[in-house]
Amino acid sequence: MAKKEVIVISLGGSIIAPDNVDVSFLKKFKKLIQVEIKKGKRFILITGGGKTCRRYQEASKKTGNKDPNSLDWIGIKSTWLNAEVVKGMFGEKAHPQIIIDPSKRINFKKDVLVGAGWKPGWSTDYDAVLLAKQFKATRLINLSNVEYVYDKDPRKHKNAERYENLSWNEFIGIVGTKWVPGKNAPFDPVATKLASKLKLEVVIMNGSNIRNIKKYLSGKTFKGTLIK
Repeated sequence: MAKKEVIVISLGGSIIAPDNVDVSFLKKFKKLIQVEIKKGKRFILITGGGKTCRRYQEASKKTGNKDPNSLDWIGIKSTWLNAEVVKGMFGEKAHPQIIIDPSKRINFKKDVLVGAGWKPGWSTDYDAVLLAKQFKATRLINLSNVEYVYDKDPRKHKNAERYENLSWNEFIGIVGTKWVPGKNAPFDPVATKLASKLKLEVVIMNGSNIRNIKKYLSGKTFKGTLIK
């Protein structure tokens, strides 16, 4: 029997919980994954924190928390909360535990594996790349609220140029390879460095467009940036 392809999806918190948890999106996303599973694919889903993360961090700051490490843990644990929601959607088809340490060996036999934030100083993008490495995945989809990689922030610059195809060297030229706190990068620079080394195919696309994700998974023309 042919080995099933494992695809990693970094599911940005901005589409899971743009304000409140987006139940409508999650139902559509669940249906998409279920259809793709029937086609013989398996999925590793890594969840971000979204508005939940920022709200709790801001509340903690306002009540006197000045410890960056503590604030980081609030963000990490908000990704765990989103991960529980995503894991719960798939019931028996999901691995029973949420993965919060992607460096450990995992006995993944189900159709869906859900992971979340690991520890301060590490992004969920990096967790996703580590799991891609462990399970020899060749494709990673980064779903957030942006449609493409741009040369500068399109929300601030009307003349921002979008990229549909980039080599890893070109992408590194845009985001660098060192983590800068608060930097608005479409994919974590440290994760970028490892993904480049692994020769992963990474796609940056708007996660709320379910039909577009389906196009990519079906090998059709899609909106987004392909990096390889």
